Amino acid sequence: MSQGVPGSNSVKTNLSTAPLGVSILGGSGYAGGELLRLLLGHPHVEVVQVTSRRYAGKYVHMVHPNLRRRTALQFVPLEEVKPCDLLFMALPHGESSKHGERLLQLAPRVIDLSADYRLRDASEYPKWYGWDHPAPGVLDKFVYGLPELHRSSIAASCWVAGTGCLATAAILGLAPLFAEGLVRLDPVVIEGKFGSSAGGAEPSASSHHPERASVIRTYEAVGHRHTAEITQELSYVNGGKTPQVHLTATAVDAVRGVQACCHVFLAEPSTTEQDVWKVYRRAYAQEPFVRIVKERHGVHRMPDPKVLSGSNYCDIGFARDPYSDRLVVISAVDNLMKGSAGNGVQAMNIMMGWPEDQGLDFAGLHPC
Repeated sequence: MSQGVPGSNSVKTNLSTAPLGVSILGGSGYAGGELLRLLLGHPHVEVVQVTSRRYAGKYVHMVHPNLRRRTALQFVPLEEVKPCDLLFMALPHGESSKHGERLLQLAPRVIDLSADYRLRDASEYPKWYGWDHPAPGVLDKFVYGLPELHRSSIAASCWVAGTGCLATAAILGLAPLFAEGLVRLDPVVIEGKFGSSAGGAEPSASSHHPERASVIRTYEAVGHRHTAEITQELSYVNGGKTPQVHLTATAVDAVRGVQACCHVFLAEPSTTEQDVWKVYRRAYAQEPFVRIVKERHGVHRMPDPKVLSGSNYCDIGFARDPYSDRLVVISAVDNLMKGSAGNGVQAMNIMMGWPEDQGLDFAGLHPC
C-alpha cells in the first residue's frame, strides 16, 4: 500500500541543530492558525513570517487569540515574504498556483495545504474546481501528502501537496481494503459529515450563525470535489483500477471534525469481520496516527470526531452487515489537524528526517 515499507514510520535522523526557518502564507485562516499553533511548539522550527492581506501589520494574536503571549509576530503582505528554509502555503484554493514559480522559489521545500497540487491530472481541475490549472507541468512534481500511503516519496520530495479533510478520512478508512482486493470497485458510497470550520474563515450566507447552527444540512448531494482525490488515491493503491465513488456532503452542528461513513461491498461473501480486522492490523499496526476503534460496549463504540479535537489522529471503525455483503467503514479526523495542518506538519517531519510525531503529541480533549 505504501511507497517504500508499508506501515513503517521510521525515518532518517537530521543531525542539524539549527532551527528550521519556516514561513506561512495565508496565516489568518483556520488552517494557517493551526499551523502556527503547532509550529510555535515544535522544538526544531522557528516561524519567521506569516502573511495575510487583510490583516497585514496586525499582531497574529488579534486573529488567533489562543496564541496571545505565544508569539510577537505580525502579519505581513504576501509580496513581502522573504526566502526561508521551508514554506507552508495555506492560501485559498486556486491562489498558490496563480503565483506559480515565484512562491515555489522562496524555499527549497514547499508544503501546499490547498487543493492546487493535489490532483495528478490537470484536466480534473475544471471538472471539480471550476478553473483551468495555471501550471499543469508542475503537478507531477508534487507528492500527495498522505504519509500512510506515500511516506518514502514524501521523504525524498521537495514539494508536497496537502490533502482534503474528508478525503483523508475516507482514503485512510478504505485504502487497506482496496489494496488487498477485499471489496468491489462499484459502488463505493460515502456520506461525509462536516463541522463548520471545514468551510474556512471567510463568512458567507450559509455560515451565518442563524443558518449554520443546529443544522443537519446536505449541501452537496453529488459532485463534491473530494471525490477526485478519493478516486485518485484508491486507484493508486488498487493498481490503477478505478473505483466508482459516490460522495454526499452534509453540514452538521459542530465546529471541528469530519466523519466519513463509507459503504463498500465485499468481493467474497465468505469474508468475516476477523478477516477485515487482519487487513487493518497489517496496514496500520505501525502507524503513529491511525487507530482502530471498534468497541462492543460503552459510549464511544465507533469513531467520533469530537474526541479528536486538536489531535492528529485518524480513528477508523467498521461493521460487517450480517444480512448482506455490505461493509460499513467509519473514519473520523479533526479537519484542521489530520485533515490539514497536522498532516502537513507530519509531512514536514518526514521531509526533514525528524520523528513523525514531533510537535503532534497532543491527545485531544475529553469532554469538550
